[in-house]
Amino acid sequence: MRTEKTTLTNICTITNKNKLLVEQRTNKNWAGITFPGGHVEPKESFVDSVAREVYEQTGLTIYDPVLCGVKQFTTEDDGRYIVFLYKTSKFTGHIKSSSEGEVFWIDQEDLFSTKLASGFKEMYEIFTTSSSELYYFEDNGNWQTQIK
Repeated sequence: MRTEKTTLTNICTITNKNKLLVEQRTNKNWAGITFPGGHVEPKESFVDSVAREVYEQTGLTIYDPVLCGVKQFTTEDDGRYIVFLYKTSKFTGHIKSSSEGEVFWIDQEDLFSTKLASGFKEMYEIFTTSSSELYYFEDNGNWQTQIK
């Protein structure tokens, strides 16, 4: 079979000079510091979905998000979970937190001194290098990370 159940999501780094907009997520399934993002709705374009999710979680309207990579992993039910990674420095509005967590600006050099969401450090590498894919897979009961 060449099809599989797939969950499509996105995440976006928003920069303002040397600062990054981060979210302190409260969801116990993926708690910690991360970037805003969420699920792609049925029949919604990927770019529209990242702009909508960023607005819902931060109050900012982003422009010209650039796809810079993909994170993917298999799910417990043998499906695939795909996260489209975007970045932008173009936005309007003022930040406001949502029920998903507090949003705030942080200096880039201070990012790794905070409690990051699981796997965030590896994902951040895609945003900051020429790598374009982060793939998590299970090998004999152990989770492996592959960055390409």
